[in-house]
Amino acid sequence: MLKGIIPAMLTPMTADHQINEPAARQLVQYLLDSGVDGIFALGTNGEFHTLTKEEKLRFASIVKDEIDGRVPLAVGTGGNSTREVIELSREMENIGVDALSVITPYFDPVSQNELITHFTAVAEAVTLPVLLYNMPGKTGVSIHPDTVKELSKVGNITGIKDSSGNFDNIVRFIEETDEDFAVLSGTDSLILWTLIAGGDGAVAATANVFPETAVSIYRKWKENDWKQAQYFQEQLRPIRQASQAATVPAVYKKAVELKGIPAGPPRPPVHEVSKELENKIQTIIDG
Repeated sequence: MLKGIIPAMLTPMTADHQINEPAARQLVQYLLDSGVDGIFALGTNGEFHTLTKEEKLRFASIVKDEIDGRVPLAVGTGGNSTREVIELSREMENIGVDALSVITPYFDPVSQNELITHFTAVAEAVTLPVLLYNMPGKTGVSIHPDTVKELSKVGNITGIKDSSGNFDNIVRFIEETDEDFAVLSGTDSLILWTLIAGGDGAVAATANVFPETAVSIYRKWKENDWKQAQYFQEQLRPIRQASQAATVPAVYKKAVELKGIPAGPPRPPVHEVSKELENKIQTIIDG
């Protein structure tokens, strides 16, 4: 079961928007050195929607090789076609990743019954654990708690990442599923509150920039030191707020670059941050 702090890893790019393998390996090592509990590649902050199938497979292979079994690797394989998702999921399974994250289809607003059919078909096509990915603000589709309850009965659907920003969703997902079903926050402001409610951790974009801070939230919570856990939770606020001033993942890419890892620019049509925002990010990093 995925638990703890799992960075929503960026996809480093060269200046001409190609995958930057050395930088990717450097970022993986930086995250591992910070004590993260896993890595989640090819999510929203990993710009999965801009990558070709071949690029996704290559990037997953690079990250898997650099992790070298030290923590679990989950990769995003979601898409709009059930057939497409199954094909990519099987190829990721052949690469040897540890888990799959499957976002809801994000063009046609499918029904809850259609979501059940979609996720069940994907899970039954592979043997890997499958993490549901709920992000209605981007996809226009929300997975209802009753749907999660039904899907949790599928043997290898083992958890959900909720990026709705709605804490009630997280609480309902916890209430409607068994203890061995992982509920992870995908909203970085809710990491501690998810843990307090009985959740299992977070897939955190801020952990690209401040992995030790995010890890400290989880570690202090485990030690029952909620005051310190809340302190570290609050330390993520400035970079989270800054991230809202540009299109995802421009702020996090610039922040990682300013910390010495050449994450490169986001892929067009997303722009790099303005000089004014870059200066603000630098101030946040300098503390």
